[in-house]
Amino acid sequence: MTDGHGIPLGVAVDGANRHDMKLVDATLEAILIKRPEPTVTWPQHLCLDKGYDYDAVRETLEAWGYTAHIRCRGEETQAMREIPGYRARRWVVERTHSWMNRFRRVLIRWEKKVANYLALLHFACAWITFRAAELFG
Repeated sequence: MTDGHGIPLGVAVDGANRHDMKLVDATLEAILIKRPEPTVTWPQHLCLDKGYDYDAVRETLEAWGYTAHIRCRGEETQAMREIPGYRARRWVVERTHSWMNRFRRVLIRWEKKVANYLALLHFACAWITFRAAELFG
């Protein structure tokens, strides 16, 4: 999970055969930064792709106090047919995944223990955050 700029905020690990929508709650629990309480004037938004287009995900996000923005299945295909020159919008999370794939040990999982792989993911997230902060050029 990332913030609006692609900075990693939370990581959850499971098998490759597990659907992303099953990890929403675990990912939200993994966020280390205490977020402010959402209010009517300052709601907290969360953008997700069409893989999360399920009522259970919407209910989970509502319970956590997020305003969900989920791309519905088939919505992008319909827009491509109706709007000439329509280009698909790449989500911030997908860009962050692309950045994480630059770490070869993350791209192909060689570690057998989840704790070791999770440590590498945390290192990759820390490095991405460090680079995004542009503290040292």
